[in-house]
Amino acid sequence: MRLLFTSLGSFGHTFPLVPLAVAAREAGHDVVFATTEEFLPQLRKAGLETAAAGISMETAFGQAFAESGPPGPRRPPGDIPREELFPVVAKVFGELLPTRFAADLLPLFEHVRPDLVVSEAGNPGGLFAARKAGLPVVAHGFGRVSTGDPMTTKIRDAIREHAAGLGIEAGEDLAFGGPFIDICPESVQDPDFLARTRRVPLRPVGWSEPGELPAGVLDKRRPLVYLTLGTAMGHAGVLTEAIAGLSGLDADVLVATGPSLPEDALGEVPENVRLEAWVPQAALLPHVDLVIHHGGSGTTLGAFGAALPQLLLPQGADQFANADAVLAAGVGDRLLGAEVTAEAVAAKARHLLTDTAVRDAARALAAEVAAMPSPAEVAAELPTFA
Repeated sequence: MRLLFTSLGSFGHTFPLVPLAVAAREAGHDVVFATTEEFLPQLRKAGLETAAAGISMETAFGQAFAESGPPGPRRPPGDIPREELFPVVAKVFGELLPTRFAADLLPLFEHVRPDLVVSEAGNPGGLFAARKAGLPVVAHGFGRVSTGDPMTTKIRDAIREHAAGLGIEAGEDLAFGGPFIDICPESVQDPDFLARTRRVPLRPVGWSEPGELPAGVLDKRRPLVYLTLGTAMGHAGVLTEAIAGLSGLDADVLVATGPSLPEDALGEVPENVRLEAWVPQAALLPHVDLVIHHGGSGTTLGAFGAALPQLLLPQGADQFANADAVLAAGVGDRLLGAEVTAEAVAAKARHLLTDTAVRDAARALAAEVAAMPSPAEVAAELPTFA
């Protein structure tokens, strides 16, 4: 069977599809993974055949900002109120990205001739192209589906409007009437989504580019706190407050600063804190005692699977909804906006490192994750969707 996987080009949108793509290849299927050029080297390290398609989010946002609003001084996205970003984000994800992806994928379909397209749920261009080409398609989620968030609603409205212009019925769940491969455990998934979607559960298996764990992780002598704001939402002020709060804990702190911060953005750090630009997160999480993070789907789901308590400091996108879900599940806590102070981070971290109820809830959720079908099991189902 010939399969074509496609995703937006980002760590949070591309990497969640890799375990299933690898499992499908190992099951004997011919697999091609199409995404933006900058992510093809990572996919090749997973042993996948690749093809370039689409444009980067950075390019799309640059185009959207250039086309929006009156001329004048440009503010960094982090300084723009969330509500002002809604039209720009809707244009990026509802029009600019899907238009380019669909345009690139249609001729690629002629070359690859896939029997089935597996399109990441944040990349409706893959779904548009498959429908236009008359190919069977399944959506593949990248995390918890958020149906009530205002920004998410704007994006979905833009996608539906774009689909309607192409003569395509998008449907409520944006799976376009087909199955939706869902890597979020059912107990924390959005109830409205569960009620209306033909859901195919898939265990979230973390994948990251292979690499060595930092020194001191494997032979740690006290609790290890992992602090990250992900690959796209780095904020020096938030990290500085968090580091200051964690400096007084009887714990070691590993900070993944990510690619969006300059090397010297955080200055000197306390003795118990180590800075790394990048870590192999999937390999790291089993050795961690607490995760403090932005609420990105990959880190949230990874912590679910590793039975870890979490403290979320959401910065944007679906991170606020993920923080709500973590809090409701009893597996962690959150700090929003101005609540992120050194004192608050210290108090929350101390509590989460010692609270047995949170630890028990995290273990129960990890057991739920472990019971979900593996990538190999779902790969065996793929021919039934063609």
